[in-house]
Amino acid sequence: MTAGATVTAPGSGEPRPWTPGELMAAELSRHLHDGEVAVMGTAAAVPQAACRLAQLTHAPDFWYVAGGTCGVNPHLAPLGSSCCDVGLLRADTALTLPDVVMLEGRGDVFDIFFAGGLQIDAYGNCNLAAVGPWQQPTLRGPGGVGLPFLARVRRVLLYTMSHTPRTFVERVDFRSGPGFLGGPAEWAAAALTGGGPQLVVTPLCTMAFDPVSLRMGLRSLHPGVDLDQVRHRTGFELWVPDPLPVTPPPSAEELTVLRQLDPRGILGGL
Repeated sequence: MTAGATVTAPGSGEPRPWTPGELMAAELSRHLHDGEVAVMGTAAAVPQAACRLAQLTHAPDFWYVAGGTCGVNPHLAPLGSSCCDVGLLRADTALTLPDVVMLEGRGDVFDIFFAGGLQIDAYGNCNLAAVGPWQQPTLRGPGGVGLPFLARVRRVLLYTMSHTPRTFVERVDFRSGPGFLGGPAEWAAAALTGGGPQLVVTPLCTMAFDPVSLRMGLRSLHPGVDLDQVRHRTGFELWVPDPLPVTPPPSAEELTVLRQLDPRGILGGL
């Protein structure tokens, strides 16, 4: 995707000067703040871009660790498609993977954990282990690695490029990373120290969690997307605010920075 190029927004015949990947990066970036420290996993082009965008715009004192290489504050020139890209070692410094996992488990270092999964359920639990019966799964995933520590950080920001009923399910088949577990009673009984999932950003919408029921619902629809489209592609009932906002599209400044970071157009292909 080159500067000035247009794409068709999901569910719309109208051309847009941004792609779903660029919109997702901009949307996540707006929820990052000075003084926070974030960590992410391997298939993470969108949160990589979101973190660097925040540093170069509204949050210069924000810090992040790119999971696979463990680069601290990668300079992202250009953006890599994976957090295992060796280019991410062009960074302020780097840690070892065992050290990053240890820091995730401490609970007092990382404020934000970017996560996703093969499945994400109505309470924000993530599954990266296996889909189907545990003894004979229909699909095996890469495993959880640091995801069990989601419950140790202040905020979990979920993201996925796949908004389908196979991804968004009522209950995950295996909890690789805890969200709000089975709901309010189980969450309260667990007495976990983290704040739980806060947002879910997809190519169609931004979702959030009801403070009482702890279930996922809509926060905003992305431009050009309608409510029925999201409902059809979600495997559980969503609560819907009234009125239902539209996600602000990337600003001219956000698009300029993102395309300087991403001259190869990785976000444009998402």
